[in-house]
Amino acid sequence: MASLVGQPSIKGRSEATRMILLNFCTIGITFTWGIEMTCKCSQPSPPLLHVYPKRLLSDRPPALVDCTPYLLNLGLTKSNTSLIWIAGPLSGLLVQPIIGVISDENTSKWGRRRPFMVIGALIVSVCLIILGFTKEIVEFLLPDEELAKGPTIALAVLSIYALDFAINAVMSCSRSLIVDTLPLEKQQAGAAWASRMNAVGHVVGYGAGAIDLVQILGNTLGQTQFQQLTLIAAMAILATTATTCWAVRESVLVSSKGSKPQSSFGVLGQIYSTVRHLPPRIEAICWAQFWSWIGWFPFLFYSTTWVGEIYFRYDIPADARQSEDVLGEMGRIGSKSLVMYSFITCTGSFVLPLFVKSPDEEPYTARPPQAVAGFLKRFEDMKPDLLSTWIFGHIMFAASMSLAPFATSFRFATVLVCLCGLPWTIAMWAPTALLGIEVNKLSGRTGNRRLSNDPDTELRELNNRNAPTLLGDGPETPASSSGELSGIYFGILNIYTTIPQFLGTLLATVVFAILEPGKSRELENHGQAPRREGPNAIAVCFLDTGTTLDSK
Repeated sequence: MASLVGQPSIKGRSEATRMILLNFCTIGITFTWGIEMTCKCSQPSPPLLHVYPKRLLSDRPPALVDCTPYLLNLGLTKSNTSLIWIAGPLSGLLVQPIIGVISDENTSKWGRRRPFMVIGALIVSVCLIILGFTKEIVEFLLPDEELAKGPTIALAVLSIYALDFAINAVMSCSRSLIVDTLPLEKQQAGAAWASRMNAVGHVVGYGAGAIDLVQILGNTLGQTQFQQLTLIAAMAILATTATTCWAVRESVLVSSKGSKPQSSFGVLGQIYSTVRHLPPRIEAICWAQFWSWIGWFPFLFYSTTWVGEIYFRYDIPADARQSEDVLGEMGRIGSKSLVMYSFITCTGSFVLPLFVKSPDEEPYTARPPQAVAGFLKRFEDMKPDLLSTWIFGHIMFAASMSLAPFATSFRFATVLVCLCGLPWTIAMWAPTALLGIEVNKLSGRTGNRRLSNDPDTELRELNNRNAPTLLGDGPETPASSSGELSGIYFGILNIYTTIPQFLGTLLATVVFAILEPGKSRELENHGQAPRREGPNAIAVCFLDTGTTLDSK
């Protein structure tokens, strides 16, 4: 048995500063995913999302979709790219719950989460550098070009797997760090700031991928755009993780004398047992996440392709059909919707939390001028809570996807994609906030009871009662709960997020096999207008998943 000792705290003079520092590592995590998505910038090929059959694309996680041209350039065959397509879902399915359990029981003097975050960030940075300079590393060791082909491919695939596993460890511990550090009434605000930092990371990542770094930086950080991006991402993940770890002080888990860490089978057994006996409200959050991700998975994979196909079927001018770069045109048209969607998501992550009632909001007691007092009171009373907001997001997303088969212009398709920006903002914010609140409630029910009879532990607890509060040097706030099992609960939530990706793959495969078994009709008659009749297979996937989400 063990107990948590010490009061967690965050550096910073204002609450906004402390929230930014607590979630700063999220920028580096998201930026790293964004670099993988934009690594096509170093390749002459059109975006992969518009090159390969949609059935094949459904087997890969979004973060790795556009990394395949780089691997093909190294010599990996298309048929063997499936070796890396499962890296993202597999790492999320396995790593996050396992790391959650292990970090829950970590007795390091630096805290339970930060050591894993630092080690994970170091591994990610090394893997990024290896991925960017795979050819150069292997050629240095094996000058013979023929002999170097196999090791080059093996090293690249190995680095991607190690990168995905390590970054999932950082993600898992960073989420648990929020729950461990903030009190119950601040969990919603903490999750909102995590969503904001996530949006910032996406904007920075997309922006870095769009800039011609070779022209700006020369050969300082590498010979190609991709090499320079991997080096920047490596520095970003190290810098942002270091900032969060420097700014946050955790409680320390102190084990009782004679206690031993769990075995591998013990860790897996604890995960299985916890999944089977989830508290009712946490189980409800997990199932809501499960059904929502069955809807989100096809959208995240195929929305850009879908907008491009709608354009080529209904809107493309006759002279544009003669273009030699049909796939590139589809990519550029679809990417416009992605830019607008990203802008809405980023804006929503900063603005939307202001219109949602937070647990830390006190009753309306201020006395503003009489002219606006009534309006302000009505505004506060009309704010929905987070659960109602999440339900509204589900309904809005399901309604938008239900209209997808009726889109007959790329403008209408773009509007539908953009309408999903706000639901996606809520989807990135609500589940983690609600789960953090529930985990804190569970810890609160048990109280800060001592789980060890070790007198030394009691002395350390007494000595730490006057430690700084979690909100730094400002006014004293309620102490955070211990959040003993936040790691395993967030790992289980990720299981409920990952499994729908495999189910979505199966659903998309069946729909594509029935409706578009051959070549896409937008590409089958080059130079001629594609046939307008018949359903669009991607739109049918959107409809199926949207109605499934709506029914749940």
